[in-house]
Amino acid sequence: MSNKHKNIYLQSFGIIVLILALVRCAFVSDESMGKSESTALEEGIDSVARDSVAVTETNLIAGKSVDSDVNNANYSLLATRFVDEKGNLVKHKIYSVAKYTDAFPDSNDVQMRAARRWGVSPVRDREEAEQRKLDLVYIGSNPYFYVEKLHRSIPYLVPRASILLQDIGKNFFDSLQIKGVPLHKPIVTSVMRSQVDVEKLRNYNRNATENSCHLYGTTFDICYNRYKTVSPPGGDERRVVRNDTLKFILSEVLNDLRRDGRCYIKYEVKQGCFHITVR
Repeated sequence: MSNKHKNIYLQSFGIIVLILALVRCAFVSDESMGKSESTALEEGIDSVARDSVAVTETNLIAGKSVDSDVNNANYSLLATRFVDEKGNLVKHKIYSVAKYTDAFPDSNDVQMRAARRWGVSPVRDREEAEQRKLDLVYIGSNPYFYVEKLHRSIPYLVPRASILLQDIGKNFFDSLQIKGVPLHKPIVTSVMRSQVDVEKLRNYNRNATENSCHLYGTTFDICYNRYKTVSPPGGDERRVVRNDTLKFILSEVLNDLRRDGRCYIKYEVKQGCFHITVR
């Protein structure tokens, strides 16, 4: 190859390299600009979300009523907002269920069939339950739910029901976070009942059934009008959250699990609880 041809080749190669370098710089610049714009948009949205939540909090603390229709525009602002991969604004709203009695209609007869299938034979008292370690799991307060002092039941469930209760607590915890609501624990008010517990209960309430689903270790009650506030040690006082708001979110969690075939649920009006049996 002559020197002339070599020079032409080198010049052409240099020009191509320079063009490729310029194209790459332009591409990187556009990508960085896109990221900056996305970051700025997210920060702006976070600011709007904080302002929106602050307005809702002010109304709640002032005791102003919140429309029971959870699609109400102001109430739906109680949510965390973020941008998806396409830059679209996404909201995590609180929907609740249309009607509690319709969403959670499972009668004692329906739950009893599941209790007998998955449960243990009824125990006479707590001492007998403690001897059934292969069949029953001790249920105590943990980061996801709170077990209040039990007067007419004992803290045991079959493993299948124990896992369900844990999942309810975890899902509730996650749902509160993505909706921007301060953390609370659902409160378990009743777990497994021994035959002695049922006898005592019937002394106070003659309507209490002798053949309760609670006898089989498959069933527990979670109250819907009280919740355990989670506050960091030495942290700031948590903002006020209406029990109705927490009830809406809990009902969403339970409705999802029921639709997934994990449990049967009865909305108990007089007892103020969700009566839940694993399936």
